[in-house]
Amino acid sequence: MTNSPLYRGRFAPSPSGALHFGSLIAALGSYLDARSNQGQWLVRIEDIDPPREVSGASKTILNTLEHFGLKWDGPIVYQSQRHEFYQHQLDLIVSKHHGYGCDCTRKMIMQAGGLYQGHCLGKESLGKKQLTSPHSIRFHNNHGVTNFVDRLQGLTEVAQDFACEDFILKRKDGLFAYQLVVVLDDIEQQITDIVRGSDLLEVTTRQLTLLNYFDAPTIRYLHLPLAINSQGLKLSKQNHAMALNMQNPKGQLIAALAFLGQNVNEQYQDLSIDELLIKATDNWQTSQIPLTVPPLAEINTN
Repeated sequence: MTNSPLYRGRFAPSPSGALHFGSLIAALGSYLDARSNQGQWLVRIEDIDPPREVSGASKTILNTLEHFGLKWDGPIVYQSQRHEFYQHQLDLIVSKHHGYGCDCTRKMIMQAGGLYQGHCLGKESLGKKQLTSPHSIRFHNNHGVTNFVDRLQGLTEVAQDFACEDFILKRKDGLFAYQLVVVLDDIEQQITDIVRGSDLLEVTTRQLTLLNYFDAPTIRYLHLPLAINSQGLKLSKQNHAMALNMQNPKGQLIAALAFLGQNVNEQYQDLSIDELLIKATDNWQTSQIPLTVPPLAEINTN
């Protein structure tokens, strides 16, 4: 436990489909870590990418969380309602010469080795666009973070060229990039702790780079082991992971606790969902979370 009286955690799903077992692991892990620290647990809907969204998914996600007893604090934040705020912050970044336009194509970047090499940096002068439209906005990354200490994974390091890449803040199609909006939201919501899947370990360094740029307080991170299927693929909406079984929330909560290395016993089956979550909160031990977990074909999630 972090033993912080100011603990504020969050679960931030994208409405690209229903929650699956991998989503439950992230939601439950972040929920238990917050509650075991007498902290707040917020929910944010990251609906910043309309082409990937599924109609009605936001409501389904919230209904599922409630059905599984995962009650959040405060109002739900929807990124789709915050475009004006994001644009204002982006304009400030550009006005301070830390953001600039880029019309490089993905093909050009792949041909150059897969990482953007600053080709468009010289095309801008005093923040005035000298580019053809459409173009993205990149962050002029002078002080990229190369490593951080994760609460579970320990020291995590990324390659210098990745850490120092001028990454995208707003896409060519006019949509805001995840890296920008997630950091702005975490700062405004005063998030102190983020518990999520280890597939986001690498991009955490970019979020830390932006946190440093905004002179924001440090956030503690805990990246959980990924749920993978028998083919070795991460459970995800893109990989057509099955939606959570709404007929058996308790069984899936118990399976998720086992996945996270927490002590479970037969008595858990006799508890209500609320009682189960109270018991799990009281017994939450991050030291018992494994770094990796066998494929889900070997774990009962029914």
